[in-house]
Amino acid sequence: MRVTVDRHSVAETPELITDEVEKARREAENGVRQYQVALEMIRGHIHDPERPFRLRQSTILQLHETALRGIHPLAGTFRNTPVSIGQSKHTPPAALHVSDEVSDLCEYVNQNWATASAVHLAAYVLWKLNWIHPFADGNGRTSRAISYVVMSIKLDSLLPGTPTIPEQIASAKSPYYEALEEADLHWTKDAVDVSALEGMLASMLAKQLLHAANEASGQT
Repeated sequence: MRVTVDRHSVAETPELITDEVEKARREAENGVRQYQVALEMIRGHIHDPERPFRLRQSTILQLHETALRGIHPLAGTFRNTPVSIGQSKHTPPAALHVSDEVSDLCEYVNQNWATASAVHLAAYVLWKLNWIHPFADGNGRTSRAISYVVMSIKLDSLLPGTPTIPEQIASAKSPYYEALEEADLHWTKDAVDVSALEGMLASMLAKQLLHAANEASGQT
């Protein structure tokens, strides 16, 4: 049986809460708030052709601030120190390049919005934000949230069903980490290939929607 080890961010900036129990409680509360903010973002752009969606840095920062509010002094801001990723071979870019890298991420999504699939765009965001690791902490939570926002808006739907894709990833992280590492490997060869993440997200989307359909028909 393989044991999953979380790829926690390791940065120089200390957190505001040192008590682990209190931190866990605050993270859970903020997680609920972050999901509600994500839903509001989705509601604000679906079924409204007069309000086209464009991914912006401010969208990502808002979701991060909600997740790290009261936990970390850099909530809602990019890191200003180096960061490493536990259990990963990848070294994120230096802090001075973070803003430009996030801008490039947003540009990729916006330029490919009309032609790329929802699953591809969501997979790209999920990988690239983790690759940049723009925050001192909360990178995984924020990347999963913004990826879900992008997928939902691209599909023009407030996706029904539970567990949601972010919940499925959080409950079984090994396939997620492996898919991220595969995309990282392709990028070392100057290739954007997030096909492993696309397959994972497509399967999770099907599971979420199937559960919604079963609930609607009275099945368990």
